[in-house]
Amino acid sequence: MHGRASMSLASRRAFVLALASLLAVVFATGRAASAAGPAEQLRGQIDRMLKTLEDPDLRKEGKAQERRVAVRKAAEEIFDFSETAKRALGRHWAGRTPAEQKEFVALFSDLLERSYPSKMEVYGGEKITFAGEALDGEQATVRTKIITKQGTEVPVDYRMLHRADRWLVYDVMIEGISLVGNYRTQFNKIIQTSSYPELVNKLKTKQIGTPEDDAKRTSQR
Repeated sequence: MHGRASMSLASRRAFVLALASLLAVVFATGRAASAAGPAEQLRGQIDRMLKTLEDPDLRKEGKAQERRVAVRKAAEEIFDFSETAKRALGRHWAGRTPAEQKEFVALFSDLLERSYPSKMEVYGGEKITFAGEALDGEQATVRTKIITKQGTEVPVDYRMLHRADRWLVYDVMIEGISLVGNYRTQFNKIIQTSSYPELVNKLKTKQIGTPEDDAKRTSQR
């Protein structure tokens, strides 16, 4: 059986969040992309992220916080956290005040960031092959395949928006499963069964886990 088929849904979610959030991969490009295109820009952003991840000084003991700040700064050059948070909250976004929206973006960014530190310690040179890009006005999808050290291929699509003079990632899909969609379903359920303030409380008290947390719970059952 192909290695990909043996992966549980929760494990795939954890895997893609780990690699997509950090983008700790090396492109093995199958064909050249346009110099001004989203794929080429993403590759440049990844190169900068890799330099941060592989900085020997930042990997020294006692450098955890400095390392986290450096990764967050690099990630902000790749991800449009505001757009990702807005889409994750879905139809509930419009009903929030500007102050609430700002708070939610910060809390959601922190939720994603919580998966960063542990992944930085296990980066092992996974590769990604470029399968092409699809442009639709100010939106684009960069299609890739992550290749693990075990040789497993996992298709991953990066959804991007053109902002000013650059392209930014707002969603990551693994085998058709959307990171944003996953959180939107979870957030909507909390709001529908309780309230928006309860969602904020859960985010503040870290009662909402990352896909990696979900995978760990699933494996322990």
